[in-house]
Amino acid sequence: MSHEDRRMLKVADKPKPNVTVAKDGSGQFKTISDALAAMPTKYQGRYIIYVKEGVYDETVTLAKNMVNVTMYGDGSQKTIVTGSKNFVDGVSTFKTATFAALGDGFFAKAIGFRNTAGPEKHQAVALRVQADRSVFLNCRFEGYQDTLYVQTHRQFYRSCVISGTVDFIFGDASAIFQNCMIVVRKPMDNQQNIVTAQGRIDKHETTGIVIQNCRILTDKKLEPVKTKIRSYLGRPWKEYSRTIIMESQIGDFIHPDGWLPWEGEFALKTLYYAEFNNKGPGAKLDGRVKWLGYKRINRQEALKYTAGPFLQGDWIKATGATIHFGLFS
Repeated sequence: MSHEDRRMLKVADKPKPNVTVAKDGSGQFKTISDALAAMPTKYQGRYIIYVKEGVYDETVTLAKNMVNVTMYGDGSQKTIVTGSKNFVDGVSTFKTATFAALGDGFFAKAIGFRNTAGPEKHQAVALRVQADRSVFLNCRFEGYQDTLYVQTHRQFYRSCVISGTVDFIFGDASAIFQNCMIVVRKPMDNQQNIVTAQGRIDKHETTGIVIQNCRILTDKKLEPVKTKIRSYLGRPWKEYSRTIIMESQIGDFIHPDGWLPWEGEFALKTLYYAEFNNKGPGAKLDGRVKWLGYKRINRQEALKYTAGPFLQGDWIKATGATIHFGLFS
């Protein structure tokens, strides 16, 4: 467990809950869904739900009217919400999410979100987020294709672990990932790995995926076969796709091109993919794609994608989550 995880789990960091969820019956509810269903309709202030250690096999929706909810667990490998809905079994990608967070101001910490459908089931979302001003601290998101759907609005992830294979961080939110571990897994033999698939559809949208001061690495199963499977930082899901990777450690398994086309010439002139001050063997820029939309940016440009200007991030401080404004270096 990281130093930050330990610090997070000290008693002082566990606010007094309104309700406790526990599989063993020691709380008011045995499922997260039951706890949310019983939430008062017009609650003033933060509504705090403590989810005790356990694997909760349920599909959870934090509805749009459930605002300012804090949900915390006993650690991202102890308190786990899991499911296995997937595209191959006939569920649309949108509805495969094990957990959907729609209510603004959602704050989750020390919880794991999983979709166990596996690589052969294609799109299978662990978490879908359309909550504005949402914060995830010390959480884990585990899946294969489409693990984390950063659907809309402003989202902040700190000290989290996100694992997957194809397009596993995707959507059209304004999302910043800080101090996270991005773990690329072994896909099916006929697949390639793509970390991001950002979906900006209009050049005036203020959305994008920003990966800052993170580590992009392989899991144990991919490591021995990493030279046989191609892995990329991103591809353009929509025409104005925007992704910035900065001040991060990139492993040697990332293809020298760095980025992958979606299909033919689609979006290559209109996308905005940028890299700034990354480290590690996968961060070498000499073999990168030569698309019109691909940029090597300077410090001044990189500052635009930090938490202050990009997320108007003062609301993050109010949750008590650690946040770094500006650049790390």
